Amino acid sequence: MSGIRVCDEALLELGLTLPGFVERSKAIASLPSLGLLTLIGMTPEARFERSYIEVPSLAELHDLPGPFDLVAISGLTARMPDAYALAARFRAAGTKVVMGGLHVTALPDEAARHADAIVIGEGESVWPELLEDFARDALKPVYDARRRPFDLAHAPMPAFELLDMSRYNRITVQTSRGCPLKCSFCASSILLTPKYKQKPAEKVLAEVDRIRELWHRPFLELADDNSFVNKRYWRTLLPELAKRRVRWFTETDLSVADDEALLALLAEAGCVEVLVGLESATADALTEIDRTGWKRKRFERARDNVDRIQSHGIRVNGCFIVGLDAHDERVFDDVFEFARDTRLFDVQITLPTPFPGTPMYRDYAAAGRLTHPTDWKRYTLYDLNFRPLQMTGSRLVEGFHDLSKRLYSDEFTRWRRAQWSL
Repeated sequence: MSGIRVCDEALLELGLTLPGFVERSKAIASLPSLGLLTLIGMTPEARFERSYIEVPSLAELHDLPGPFDLVAISGLTARMPDAYALAARFRAAGTKVVMGGLHVTALPDEAARHADAIVIGEGESVWPELLEDFARDALKPVYDARRRPFDLAHAPMPAFELLDMSRYNRITVQTSRGCPLKCSFCASSILLTPKYKQKPAEKVLAEVDRIRELWHRPFLELADDNSFVNKRYWRTLLPELAKRRVRWFTETDLSVADDEALLALLAEAGCVEVLVGLESATADALTEIDRTGWKRKRFERARDNVDRIQSHGIRVNGCFIVGLDAHDERVFDDVFEFARDTRLFDVQITLPTPFPGTPMYRDYAAAGRLTHPTDWKRYTLYDLNFRPLQMTGSRLVEGFHDLSKRLYSDEFTRWRRAQWSL
């Protein structure tokens, strides 16, 4: 259940004509769940008949799929109301339901009310045990993997063959899990694993080869929080990846710009674009979210770093959070000017979103600043869920709409991307 729908009706109307929002929403909706595909890859075909099903929306799900004996459900926080409703329908039909993922790990007590069993943490650590318990009709209510870290050297081949490849514009592959920066808003795999870890290069290449068998000229998205932390690893992997002649996209921090040789290798290996969490166009706002101080220290070099990456033919998708505690109404012009000065190929703007389980959620909740603390359908990155400090909520939303119009206008988008069409 990966697709999301923004609650802000005015923003939805803007999204009909703004290429940035339309492109990003399509990308989110068209990515399969690598977590579920990985668990299917650990499920013995000799004992279980396996299926993978995408549920775009409950409104489109007229008939319940199946019948199934066991269903595993995962979804983004914004889709959890739908996920819980789907779980209820399966359970009413006599199907056992297991739920897992980031949201379930952050709020296990909530999720446990909607499932026969929940998985906390990395699913690979407990999935074989769960299947054995299910086979003997002894399913436990909780499978907690937090003290059982999973070694990516034992990562199974995801069940890519179960996908209808015509439905997706890219397929995900994971090379690492975790991120050393631990930003206060991040609800990614840092909730699943306490430390950064890498999947062996030979396993990554085997997954790429499997995808190439199934899909002509695939486009890959690396499901990493921060791909290039271990640069020595990538100097080994990239020449082999280049031989596969695939195009791909990933997320990274700006340290990748420090290594010109690595940038050249990335371009040769088919890296088309990198998403970089710039977060703020001013340094003072980074103090709130940058728990290690790393991004603040590099802020003065950010523009040069973007230029260096793009000079190697690798597009940068610069991501900004608009409405942090140090942001006043100047933030809207600051972000626009940064995008203009660097000619970012892609720009992503979001509102601060305090996802459950993150330091941001705890801080905002303790200060009484959450306006919709459990209305999960609003946790889309584009809907306001808290009280800003330097401006009113209505002014933040109004400014966000206006900035969206400026950033994603056809004229400005064409101008930013003109250098890539030469």
